[in-house]
Amino acid sequence: MAEAVNNLYKTELIRQRGPWRTVKQVELATLEWVWWWNNSRLHGELDMRTPIEVEEAYYAGQESGQPAPTGQGSQ
Repeated sequence: MAEAVNNLYKTELIRQRGPWRTVKQVELATLEWVWWWNNSRLHGELDMRTPIEVEEAYYAGQESGQPAPTGQGSQ
């Protein structure tokens, strides 16, 4: 799994948005990419919802006592 994420990071960010002139540029771009990855990307295993939407639904289900909707990959 980690190798897949690293490859996506390199493909989607490092190679497409370079050339990089400073380490600080890479660090800031990485921060933005990680935020997108954790909060905004649509994920097929989550029924094309963002990770934050799934997390919010989970916690809303915990508060209401109702089970949260599950994605295709849930077991």
